[in-house]
Amino acid sequence: MASEKGPRGSAGSKSGSRASARGKRVDGRAPDRPRPLRIEPGWLDHAEGSALVTCGSTRVLCAVSVEDRVPEFLRGSGRGWLTAEYAMLPRSTHTRSDRESAKGKIGGRTHEIQRLIGRSLRAVVDLDALGERTLFVDCDVLQADGGTRTTAINGAWVAVAQALGKLVDDGVLERNPLREPVAAISVGLVDGELLVDLAYREDSRAEVDANFVMTGSGGLVEVQGTAEGRTFGRRDLDRMLDAAWKAISGIQRLQKAALSVGRGSSGAAAVDGRGRAKRATKGKRAVATKRAGGRTSRR
Repeated sequence: MASEKGPRGSAGSKSGSRASARGKRVDGRAPDRPRPLRIEPGWLDHAEGSALVTCGSTRVLCAVSVEDRVPEFLRGSGRGWLTAEYAMLPRSTHTRSDRESAKGKIGGRTHEIQRLIGRSLRAVVDLDALGERTLFVDCDVLQADGGTRTTAINGAWVAVAQALGKLVDDGVLERNPLREPVAAISVGLVDGELLVDLAYREDSRAEVDANFVMTGSGGLVEVQGTAEGRTFGRRDLDRMLDAAWKAISGIQRLQKAALSVGRGSSGAAAVDGRGRAKRATKGKRAVATKRAGGRTSRR
């Protein structure tokens, strides 16, 4: 399922936007505009790679740990592995949900999402170049307002890039196994109108809801699409794919900007649409942001 409706009985943030019948949404976005996106790299002191990513009201903390071991089926192969875990904090939604660890089992939705995150990241990492090591990617949803799986992928790539860069800097690896960026976005049809990056209230009303995961070279890693109340045709799918690629291209520029900010940086910079950077104010945690209009900045 492509829906981001959250655990049974939970609701999205009250701040979620609702699409108008035509034109701009209540939050002021045009139909093809993603929500404001911010990536703060190096959020955790102990993880080899980490990032706090904020997409509208959705916030996800991503961390990557590196361990010199691999699953049993890879031992002796010289090949590495990457695996992901995903969880929502009990009060990340409007009403409290019990921790899955307290229930003693992981739900089907959680299994689906963490497998999606893992597949998306493995698609852009050369596991042969990693050696017999495992990257453990942890994505914890601090606040949910739709798009938690796509937001997790977007932040996790930055954290993975940091971790792999550290292995190269420390002399553990001769070359970086990271091939290219990967990013994700949701696109849906609400009241017959195509909308990009659905907030919870839009997602819960969508007639068609899809998630797209794409690499920097334009390759598709995954397409998850679901129709409720109406079917969608090839023309609808093509339109959604075009809108997703446009949005994902902007996200990938932001991911690269976040990496250039660097771990522990106190400086700031602005990056225009052509990728040119300029130093700015100091004294604040360095972050990369992308407003709904598409401009990327670092501050």
